[in-house]
Amino acid sequence: MKRQALCRQLGREFFRPELLQQALTHRSFGSPNNERLEFLGDSILNCVIAARLYQLYPRLPEGDLSRMRAALVKEQTLADIAGRLDLGNHLMLGEGELKSGGFRRPSILADALEAIIGAAYLDDGFVTAETMILSLYEPLLQALDPKKIAKDPKTQLQEYLQSRKHGLPQYDVIAIRGEAHDQEFEVECILPDLDIRTVGIGHSRRSAEQNAALDAYQRALHPHE
Repeated sequence: MKRQALCRQLGREFFRPELLQQALTHRSFGSPNNERLEFLGDSILNCVIAARLYQLYPRLPEGDLSRMRAALVKEQTLADIAGRLDLGNHLMLGEGELKSGGFRRPSILADALEAIIGAAYLDDGFVTAETMILSLYEPLLQALDPKKIAKDPKTQLQEYLQSRKHGLPQYDVIAIRGEAHDQEFEVECILPDLDIRTVGIGHSRRSAEQNAALDAYQRALHPHE
């Protein structure tokens, strides 16, 4: 019954239910799990959202389209959509993940949603996956305001440095902690020309880099604080 309710929210039944089962299986539970489906779904999601933005905003330059896409496919956005679907209650997690609240973790929810997209593609082709994605994203696409899409910290920092003819930032992973299914990355951002070093922490290398870049950008803007 639970799966039927999820399928109704997704707007489709799976011809091969085992694909949906795999998409909802976290690696902590066992194999086959959703990692490969997540890889596939991520690519399909980016393609569909990019194409839809291209159609909706024919006059926007590439940079603005890229930022809008990034905002729509980022982890937190995916996790929010997964929350609307109550996806956490459908996930199959190992005992450790269950105890630590993995069914609420944004990274796990986002990965599962991407895996479902990959499963839909394998089950019934690209058009089916595209229809499902656009249905899930329709409220977000309607509410989207290109003027309010902020640049991410790494982009802000890079543009700031280039405008002042400084060298580009360097990012180095200085530590990776935790189990494979729940890693924490520590990344250092170095601005050689300004003698600034900052450290960011996140559950992915990208998020850690963004956090380090944000701190570096603030320090570059306000060097005497």
